[in-house]
Amino acid sequence: MQHRAEKVVLVMVGLPARGKSFLARKVCRYLRWLGHDARVFNVGTYRRERVGQHQPASFFDPGNSSGNQARQRVALEALEDALRWLRADGQVAIYDATNSTRERRRMLEELCQRDGIPVLFIESVCDDPAIIENNIRETKLMSPDYAGVGMDDALKDFRQRIAHYAKAYEPVEDARQSFVKVLDGGRQVVVNRVDGPLRARVVALLMNTRLTRRTLWLTRHGQSLYNQRGRLGGDSELSHQGEDYGRALATHFATPPEGFEVWTSTLKRSMQTGSFLGLPTTEWRVLDEIDAGACDGMTYEEVARRMPDVYAARKADKLRFRFPQGESYLDVIRRIEPLVLELERQTTPTLIIGHQAVLRTLYAYLIGDPVEHCPHLAFPLHTLIELSPNAYGCDEKRFPLTRAIEERHSMPPG
Repeated sequence: MQHRAEKVVLVMVGLPARGKSFLARKVCRYLRWLGHDARVFNVGTYRRERVGQHQPASFFDPGNSSGNQARQRVALEALEDALRWLRADGQVAIYDATNSTRERRRMLEELCQRDGIPVLFIESVCDDPAIIENNIRETKLMSPDYAGVGMDDALKDFRQRIAHYAKAYEPVEDARQSFVKVLDGGRQVVVNRVDGPLRARVVALLMNTRLTRRTLWLTRHGQSLYNQRGRLGGDSELSHQGEDYGRALATHFATPPEGFEVWTSTLKRSMQTGSFLGLPTTEWRVLDEIDAGACDGMTYEEVARRMPDVYAARKADKLRFRFPQGESYLDVIRRIEPLVLELERQTTPTLIIGHQAVLRTLYAYLIGDPVEHCPHLAFPLHTLIELSPNAYGCDEKRFPLTRAIEERHSMPPG
């Protein structure tokens, strides 16, 4: 029997510059990666489109009746769009706004309940001046609200806006409501009346998310003997070129950043690549390559010849195709979900030395690529990918560390 997909509205709550939109985007990315249809409805975007983006701080004063009416109008429009989307095929609507009063939250909950859709409030509370200041400078001042406005004027105006919201702010504390309170970027998480597997997953992510941003590096292991022969899976050792890549990687990280961590899989080719760095490593079995099952050790030409039905099924749908007695890309996503939560909890710069299929799924999560793209993402050997999170995603750099390897192997013996 097929069960109706769980639907929910996640209502963000909190003063400006407390990380609400950051959490909203992260939850959306996580749920979409897990295969749920999720979408963010940002009320600020509606306001800019309907009312105009350059609104002074006085527009947000609770004593400004015309400003209040305009903000109420766009807030209801955003919610109606969210509910209309949920009535169709949507599953998780993330309603991103300050939602700072009990009255506003009560109204939102009543409107959602008319459609039989439960609400989970997610309140981001932060009293840490450093986090608030960082959020103001990195996120809000880069918003379209302050396009073309000088830094000093923008800072003054936005702080006045925060002060207006603070006048009317009422924290979430109704024990009858379903809510999660995230305090000081994950220092403490309070959970109240959360039901359902999907909402439990959201809570798990929020309990492990930290607002501290740090750089991540992803790379495949150096070339292995099986890579040379075009064979699937196995646990072969590095080729000579693979060893040279390990040395090139060690040169790149000759002066590692403070707190630098190295994660590998438990397969030889990954651990051997990491060994050249001469640093402590953490080995994760969940980082092992996709299980090729009955095709392990074969080339794709051999699979096509011996198992034409299997070869055709893989070609038709690489995302859902499962190797006989092995795994699919969707299986890999489920397998590495605990590692993703651990990675979100980390605050230190980390290098992950893994394998093509596993890194494709992890990379798709980190940059917010649709899960359908996973099997087709470019992840060549001997290339280091650097990801630096920013307010709206990741800055990416790629370092092909192949030149020294090619020069070494093109030199005549002697």
